[in-house]
Amino acid sequence: MSEHSKIEWTEATWNPVRGCVKVSPGCKHCYAETFTERFRGVPNHPYGNGFDPRLVPEKLLEPLLWSAPRTVFVNSMSDLFQDAVEDAYIVAVARIMLMSPWHTYQVLTKRSKRLQEMLRGPLRQAAAASHIWWGVSVEDRKYGLPRIEHLRATSARIRFLSVEPLLEDLGPLDVRGIDWVIVGGESGAGARRMEQDWVEQIRRACERDGAKFFFKQWGGVQKGKHGRLLNGRTYDEMPKQSTKAIPSRADRLQLAKGSASLTDGWARILPAPALRVVA
Repeated sequence: MSEHSKIEWTEATWNPVRGCVKVSPGCKHCYAETFTERFRGVPNHPYGNGFDPRLVPEKLLEPLLWSAPRTVFVNSMSDLFQDAVEDAYIVAVARIMLMSPWHTYQVLTKRSKRLQEMLRGPLRQAAAASHIWWGVSVEDRKYGLPRIEHLRATSARIRFLSVEPLLEDLGPLDVRGIDWVIVGGESGAGARRMEQDWVEQIRRACERDGAKFFFKQWGGVQKGKHGRLLNGRTYDEMPKQSTKAIPSRADRLQLAKGSASLTDGWARILPAPALRVVA
Protein backbone atom coordinates (compact mmCIF):
# COMPACT_ATOMS: atom_id res chain seq x y z
CA MET A 1 0.00 0.00 0.00
CA SER A 2 1.08 3.60 -0.54
CA GLU A 3 1.69 5.71 2.51
CA HIS A 4 -1.03 8.34 2.85
CA SER A 5 0.62 11.71 3.23
CA LYS A 6 -0.26 14.68 5.41
CA ILE A 7 1.89 16.91 3.18
CA GLU A 8 -0.49 19.51 1.81
CA TRP A 9 0.65 19.32 -1.81
CA THR A 10 0.56 15.55 -2.33
CA GLU A 11 -1.60 12.51 -1.61
CA ALA A 12 0.85 9.66 -1.09
CA THR A 13 4.55 8.92 -0.71
CA TRP A 14 6.72 6.28 -2.37
CA ASN A 15 10.16 5.56 -0.96
CA PRO A 16 12.29 3.15 -3.04
CA VAL A 17 15.25 4.84 -1.31
CA ARG A 18 15.57 5.66 2.40
CA GLY A 19 18.06 7.89 4.16
CA CYS A 20 20.22 10.76 2.98
CA VAL A 21 23.24 12.99 3.66
CA LYS A 22 23.05 16.68 4.55
CA VAL A 23 24.30 19.05 1.85
CA SER A 24 23.02 22.57 2.61
CA PRO A 25 21.44 24.76 5.33
CA GLY A 26 17.93 23.59 4.47
CA CYS A 27 18.93 20.14 5.78
CA LYS A 28 19.80 21.34 9.29
CA HIS A 29 16.50 20.29 10.91
CA CYS A 30 15.57 17.49 8.48
CA TYR A 31 12.22 15.98 9.49
CA ALA A 32 13.09 12.65 7.85
CA GLU A 33 16.32 12.33 9.82
CA THR A 34 14.57 13.20 13.08
CA PHE A 35 11.89 10.59 12.41
CA THR A 36 14.12 7.74 11.27
CA GLU A 37 16.86 8.07 13.89
CA ARG A 38 14.32 7.20 16.59
CA PHE A 39 14.32 3.66 15.25
CA ARG A 40 18.05 3.10 14.77
CA GLY A 41 18.99 -0.31 16.06
CA VAL A 42 15.40 -1.60 16.31
CA PRO A 43 15.50 -5.15 14.86
CA ASN A 44 13.53 -5.69 11.64
CA HIS A 45 12.22 -2.12 11.60
CA PRO A 46 12.09 -0.37 8.18
CA TYR A 47 14.27 2.39 9.69
CA GLY A 48 16.48 0.17 11.81
CA ASN A 49 19.47 1.72 10.03
CA GLY A 50 18.34 5.20 10.98
CA PHE A 51 18.97 7.76 8.25
CA ASP A 52 21.80 5.85 6.53
CA PRO A 53 21.19 5.74 2.75
CA ARG A 54 19.54 2.49 1.73
CA LEU A 55 17.98 1.11 -1.44
CA VAL A 56 14.56 -0.51 -0.99
CA PRO A 57 14.09 -2.45 -4.25
CA GLU A 58 11.14 -4.39 -2.87
CA LYS A 59 9.14 -1.14 -3.06
CA LEU A 60 9.91 -0.43 -6.72
CA LEU A 61 6.76 -2.09 -8.07
CA GLU A 62 4.33 -0.63 -5.53
CA PRO A 63 2.77 2.08 -7.74
CA LEU A 64 1.76 -0.57 -10.29
CA LEU A 65 -0.31 -2.32 -7.62
CA TRP A 66 -2.17 0.58 -6.02
CA SER A 67 -5.92 0.44 -6.58
CA ALA A 68 -6.45 4.10 -7.48
CA PRO A 69 -4.52 6.97 -9.10
CA ARG A 70 -2.43 9.04 -6.72
CA THR A 71 -0.40 12.21 -6.65
CA VAL A 72 2.86 10.76 -5.38
CA PHE A 73 5.82 12.44 -3.67
CA VAL A 74 8.79 10.27 -4.67
CA ASN A 75 11.32 9.68 -1.88
CA SER A 76 9.83 11.87 0.81
CA MET A 77 12.36 10.26 3.19
CA SER A 78 15.38 10.61 0.94
CA ASP A 79 16.86 12.20 -2.19
CA LEU A 80 16.86 10.07 -5.32
CA PHE A 81 19.85 11.91 -6.80
CA GLN A 82 22.25 11.64 -3.87
CA ASP A 83 25.70 10.16 -4.55
CA ALA A 84 24.87 6.87 -2.81
CA VAL A 85 22.25 5.97 -5.46
CA GLU A 86 23.72 4.74 -8.72
CA ASP A 87 22.42 5.86 -12.09
CA ALA A 88 20.96 2.47 -12.97
CA TYR A 89 18.73 2.47 -9.90
CA ILE A 90 17.47 5.98 -10.67
CA VAL A 91 16.65 4.76 -14.19
CA ALA A 92 14.74 1.80 -12.69
CA VAL A 93 12.65 4.20 -10.58
CA ALA A 94 11.94 6.30 -13.66
CA ARG A 95 10.87 3.21 -15.62
CA ILE A 96 8.19 2.46 -13.05
CA MET A 97 6.95 6.05 -13.25
CA LEU A 98 6.79 5.84 -17.05
CA MET A 99 4.85 2.56 -16.83
CA SER A 100 2.15 4.12 -14.65
CA PRO A 101 1.00 7.39 -16.26
CA TRP A 102 -2.30 7.28 -14.35
CA HIS A 103 -0.35 8.56 -11.32
CA THR A 104 1.23 12.01 -11.03
CA TYR A 105 4.78 11.83 -9.65
CA GLN A 106 6.60 14.65 -7.86
CA VAL A 107 10.38 14.19 -7.71
CA LEU A 108 12.29 16.68 -5.55
CA THR A 109 16.05 16.99 -5.09
CA LYS A 110 18.81 19.20 -3.74
CA ARG A 111 21.29 17.54 -6.14
CA SER A 112 20.24 19.71 -9.05
CA LYS A 113 23.38 19.34 -11.16
CA ARG A 114 23.01 15.56 -11.27
CA LEU A 115 19.31 15.98 -12.02
CA GLN A 116 20.20 18.25 -14.94
CA GLU A 117 22.75 15.78 -16.33
CA MET A 118 20.43 12.78 -16.07
CA LEU A 119 17.39 14.54 -17.54
CA ARG A 120 19.58 15.38 -20.50
CA GLY A 121 20.82 11.79 -20.71
CA PRO A 122 19.26 8.50 -19.50
CA LEU A 123 16.10 10.20 -18.18
CA ARG A 124 15.22 12.08 -21.38
CA GLN A 125 12.00 10.13 -21.86
CA ALA A 126 10.95 10.70 -18.25
CA ALA A 127 11.76 14.41 -18.60
CA ALA A 128 9.24 14.68 -21.43
CA ALA A 129 6.41 12.97 -19.52
CA SER A 130 3.73 15.37 -18.29
CA HIS A 131 2.78 13.13 -15.36
CA ILE A 132 6.30 13.29 -13.87
CA TRP A 133 7.13 16.61 -12.25
CA TRP A 134 10.77 17.44 -11.54
CA GLY A 135 11.66 19.87 -8.76
CA VAL A 136 14.49 21.36 -6.72
CA SER A 137 14.67 22.69 -3.18
CA VAL A 138 15.39 26.40 -2.72
CA GLU A 139 16.09 27.55 0.83
CA ASP A 140 18.44 30.52 0.31
CA ARG A 141 20.40 32.48 -2.27
CA LYS A 142 23.75 30.68 -2.05
CA TYR A 143 22.51 27.11 -2.45
CA GLY A 144 18.98 27.50 -3.75
CA LEU A 145 19.23 29.97 -6.62
CA PRO A 146 21.82 27.94 -8.61
CA ARG A 147 19.49 24.93 -8.37
CA ILE A 148 16.78 26.90 -10.18
CA GLU A 149 19.16 27.51 -13.09
CA HIS A 150 20.09 23.83 -13.27
CA LEU A 151 16.41 22.89 -13.40
CA ARG A 152 15.56 25.56 -15.95
CA ALA A 153 18.32 24.20 -18.20
CA THR A 154 16.59 20.81 -18.46
CA SER A 155 13.92 19.72 -20.90
CA ALA A 156 11.56 18.71 -18.08
CA ARG A 157 7.94 19.05 -19.13
CA ILE A 158 6.86 20.15 -15.65
CA ARG A 159 9.35 21.98 -13.41
CA PHE A 160 8.71 22.99 -9.81
CA LEU A 161 10.41 24.60 -6.82
CA SER A 162 10.00 23.68 -3.17
CA VAL A 163 10.97 26.90 -1.39
CA GLU A 164 10.90 25.28 2.03
CA PRO A 165 12.24 26.04 4.50
CA LEU A 166 12.53 29.60 3.23
CA LEU A 167 15.45 30.91 5.27
CA GLU A 168 16.04 34.39 3.84
CA ASP A 169 14.94 37.00 1.35
CA LEU A 170 15.71 35.51 -2.07
CA GLY A 171 15.85 38.92 -3.73
CA PRO A 172 14.44 39.53 -7.23
CA LEU A 173 13.31 36.06 -8.30
CA ASP A 174 13.05 34.88 -11.89
CA VAL A 175 10.64 31.92 -12.19
CA ARG A 176 10.23 32.00 -15.95
CA GLY A 177 10.08 28.42 -17.22
CA ILE A 178 8.98 27.17 -13.78
CA ASP A 179 5.47 25.73 -13.60
CA TRP A 180 4.88 25.54 -9.87
CA VAL A 181 6.33 27.08 -6.71
CA ILE A 182 5.68 25.78 -3.19
CA VAL A 183 6.61 28.08 -0.30
CA GLY A 184 6.76 27.19 3.38
CA GLY A 185 8.42 27.99 6.67
CA GLU A 186 10.44 25.57 8.77
CA SER A 187 8.60 23.69 11.50
CA GLY A 188 9.53 21.77 14.62
CA ALA A 189 12.18 22.24 17.29
CA GLY A 190 14.63 25.02 16.44
CA ALA A 191 12.52 26.27 13.52
CA ARG A 192 14.00 29.35 11.86
CA ARG A 193 11.70 32.30 11.26
CA MET A 194 10.24 33.17 7.86
CA GLU A 195 9.17 36.75 7.09
CA GLN A 196 5.96 37.61 5.23
CA ASP A 197 7.77 40.01 2.90
CA TRP A 198 9.91 37.12 1.62
CA VAL A 199 6.79 35.12 0.80
CA GLU A 200 4.99 38.03 -0.84
CA GLN A 201 7.93 38.71 -3.13
CA ILE A 202 7.85 35.12 -4.37
CA ARG A 203 4.07 35.21 -4.83
CA ARG A 204 4.38 38.33 -6.96
CA ALA A 205 7.13 36.72 -9.05
CA CYS A 206 4.84 33.74 -9.70
CA GLU A 207 2.00 36.03 -10.71
CA ARG A 208 4.30 37.95 -13.06
CA ASP A 209 5.95 34.90 -14.66
CA GLY A 210 2.90 32.62 -14.84
CA ALA A 211 3.91 29.99 -12.25
CA LYS A 212 1.35 28.31 -10.02
CA PHE A 213 1.76 29.34 -6.38
CA PHE A 214 1.17 27.07 -3.37
CA PHE A 215 1.60 28.37 0.17
CA LYS A 216 2.19 25.39 2.44
CA GLN A 217 2.65 26.80 5.94
CA TRP A 218 4.12 29.49 8.17
CA GLY A 219 5.80 26.81 10.26
CA GLY A 220 7.26 27.42 13.69
CA VAL A 221 7.76 25.18 16.71
CA GLN A 222 3.99 24.57 16.80
CA LYS A 223 3.08 25.00 13.16
CA GLY A 224 -0.63 24.29 13.73
CA LYS A 225 -0.97 27.57 15.60
CA HIS A 226 0.24 29.59 12.62
CA GLY A 227 -1.68 27.82 9.86
CA ARG A 228 -1.28 28.44 6.16
CA LEU A 229 -3.30 31.56 5.41
CA LEU A 230 -1.53 34.31 3.49
CA ASN A 231 -3.37 37.65 3.53
CA GLY A 232 -6.48 35.88 4.77
CA ARG A 233 -6.65 33.20 2.08
CA THR A 234 -5.13 29.89 1.07
CA TYR A 235 -3.07 29.42 -2.09
CA ASP A 236 -3.43 25.87 -3.42
CA GLU A 237 -2.54 26.29 -7.09
CA MET A 238 -1.00 23.27 -8.85
CA PRO A 239 -0.26 22.15 -12.41
CA LYS A 240 -2.78 19.88 -14.08
CA GLN A 241 -2.52 16.33 -12.76
CA SER A 242 -2.76 13.15 -14.81
CA THR A 243 -6.24 12.18 -15.98
CA LYS A 244 -5.29 8.89 -17.62
CA ALA A 245 -7.50 5.95 -16.73
CA ILE A 246 -6.04 3.32 -14.45
CA PRO A 247 -5.81 -0.17 -16.04
CA SER A 248 -7.70 -3.11 -14.58
CA ARG A 249 -6.28 -4.95 -11.60
CA ALA A 250 -5.44 -7.92 -13.80
CA ASP A 251 -3.54 -5.72 -16.26
CA ARG A 252 -1.63 -4.01 -13.46
CA LEU A 253 -0.68 -7.35 -11.94
CA GLN A 254 0.55 -8.53 -15.33
CA LEU A 255 2.55 -5.34 -15.76
CA ALA A 256 4.13 -5.80 -12.32
CA LYS A 257 4.90 -9.44 -13.05
CA GLY A 258 6.63 -8.48 -16.28
CA SER A 259 8.68 -5.86 -14.41
CA ALA A 260 9.75 -8.05 -11.51
CA SER A 261 13.32 -8.26 -12.78
CA LEU A 262 13.76 -4.59 -11.81
CA THR A 263 13.86 -5.60 -8.14
CA ASP A 264 16.65 -8.16 -8.58
CA GLY A 265 20.34 -7.74 -7.88
CA TRP A 266 20.33 -4.54 -5.86
CA ALA A 267 22.35 -4.28 -2.64
CA ARG A 268 19.98 -3.61 0.27
CA ILE A 269 22.30 -1.32 2.24
CA LEU A 270 24.63 1.27 0.76
CA PRO A 271 27.82 2.53 2.37
CA ALA A 272 26.91 6.03 3.49
CA PRO A 273 29.29 8.98 3.05
CA ALA A 274 30.24 10.72 6.28
CA LEU A 275 27.40 12.86 7.58
CA ARG A 276 28.13 16.56 7.10
CA VAL A 277 26.27 18.82 9.48
CA VAL A 278 25.60 22.22 7.95
CA ALA A 279 25.51 25.31 10.16
